[in-house]
This record gives sequence, structure tokens and C-alpha cells, in this order.
Amino acid sequence: MEKSSPAPEDPRVTRSRARALDAAAAVFVERGYAGATMQDVAERADLAKRTLYNLYEDKDELFRATMHRSIATAEQFSASLAREADAVTDPHAQLPAIGMRLAEIVVATRVLGLRRLLLMESERFPDLAAEYRRRAPDAVLSALAAMFTTLIRARSIRSGDPVITAEHFAFLVMGADLDRGTFTGRVVSRRRAHLRARAGVDAFLRAYALDC
Repeated sequence: MEKSSPAPEDPRVTRSRARALDAAAAVFVERGYAGATMQDVAERADLAKRTLYNLYEDKDELFRATMHRSIATAEQFSASLAREADAVTDPHAQLPAIGMRLAEIVVATRVLGLRRLLLMESERFPDLAAEYRRRAPDAVLSALAAMFTTLIRARSIRSGDPVITAEHFAFLVMGADLDRGTFTGRVVSRRRAHLRARAGVDAFLRAYALDC
């Protein structure tokens, strides 16, 4: 007998959950895990404290849910990149947009502050830190490596280790701002992320692109 699909969540609950996670991300980044309280999050989300506890049993569960949403953002990027890998045929025309998307997601959104927070709390949540590493930065680098494997085979870029090539690309487009943000938690503007990413892609292309 086939299992029935779970009933869809009440839209009101979905909206409350989204507000709770938005508020939790802000509160955790501002106050850290230890300094944040469920009351803080409820007030920021404009929810009754009881409503927040109906959604999330305690602060631990709320923190994990907040981080999992951040992980999902990175997974969406790596999944879209994996789908596009075979369609990337012109590095000069297509890599700038990919670089700007990557930089924007990582250093120009709240993801950066949450990444920093998780590093700070990695002893408290070692499993969550390991999961974040596997499903976010490692998954993005794997997707980039697959794309560069395709470009190497097509002789569009210089032959080499696609994993190292992916690392060079990622760090050229966002490495400096990611490093600074890991220490400060400071998110850069979308404009700055794009300008730095384009400059990084230009440097990458000068080193790797094969002009046909």
C-alpha cells in the first residue's frame, strides 16, 4: 500500500515560520548563540512567544533550522550550477555572471554572518558545522569542478586539476571579502561583490582561458 503524502502545511504556519527564521538569523548574528533568547526572536518576528515555541521546541532547534535554511541557499546555487555545467561553453561570456552570483550569495547576504556564527559555535554544534561544510562550500566547489572539467575537455580553458581550478576561481571572485567577513561578520554591498567578482573572473580568464 502506497504511503500517502503528508498534508501541506497551513499557509499561516508557513508565514510564521518564515518570519521566525528571518528574525532568528538577525538575532543570532547580532547577539551570538549564547546571547540570543527565544523571547528576542519572538519580539523581532512580531510573534507570540507561545507561537514560536509551537514552531520550534527550543533555541537549539531554532538555531539548527536557521542554519539549515542558510545551507539550502548554497545548495540551490550548487544544484543550478551542476545543471548548467554542460551548457557553459564560452568562459569569457558566461563565467562573469557565475562569479557574480557566487559572490553575491556568499559575501553580500546574511549567509556570511551565519557562516561566521557557526564557526564560532562549532564546538557546540560539531555535526551541524560538518554538515554545513559538506552541503555548502564543498558542494559549491564540487559543482564548479564539474563545470571546469567540461571546459577543460572542450579545450576552452587550460588543462589542469579541475578541483584546484575551482578553488582558484572561487577565491579570486570572493576570497578576500569572505576572509574579512569571517573575522568581522560584515556583509558587503551587492555592487562591491559584483565589482570584485568581475575583477576576479578577469584575472582567472587571463590565467586559464584558451583563446581559440
